[in-house]
Amino acid sequence: MKYCIIPVTAFQQNCTLLWCENTRRAAVVDPGGDISRIVEKLNSEQLILEKILLTHAHIDHAGGTAELAQAYNIPVEGPHIEDKFWIDALDQQSKMFGFPAVEEFTPDRWLNDADTVSFGEQCLDVLHCPGHTPGHVVFYHRGINLALVGDVLFNGSIGRTDFPKGDHPSLIQSINEKLFTLGDDVSFIPGHGPMSTFGHERLNNPFVSDHRG
Repeated sequence: MKYCIIPVTAFQQNCTLLWCENTRRAAVVDPGGDISRIVEKLNSEQLILEKILLTHAHIDHAGGTAELAQAYNIPVEGPHIEDKFWIDALDQQSKMFGFPAVEEFTPDRWLNDADTVSFGEQCLDVLHCPGHTPGHVVFYHRGINLALVGDVLFNGSIGRTDFPKGDHPSLIQSINEKLFTLGDDVSFIPGHGPMSTFGHERLNNPFVSDHRG
């Protein structure tokens, strides 16, 4: 599996394009906006977009979902149904954060812990990781040891839990029990900022490291 990070929106959210080298079929994870940038990359790589995957439903991650899904007539998978209230509030979110008006949508498939999602010949595991939002999910590709963690964990930080239905203890539990147990050598793409590995965060992240005071 190949991937490319495409920063989108004023929040520089890490939208990720994943594709299967054998079939040239692709999935877009968290198309928050700036759809033209995503389309440009799809065209330059000559990819066939098969589906949209969502880690959670905050506006900077999900704002461009309806536009992209309609343009390519493709399904949306994720997040967990506990994030439905965030999707229902997309219009309110767009006004609150100064985003262009966006359309609400209903995912074709809500995801649960231990589900899998696939495109081309590729398969990713789904981990339900609540805390930042109650319906947040993470996608993990075993073949290249890569996790797409949305806003659960960052290089040197963790997700906010001061939004509606955020929960700090749940977030810490998700990181320790769902992510770090995958192994120190797993690389991850966060929702914002540079990539890291779980091992690096276990050693250095002041919020969840093994050595925090």
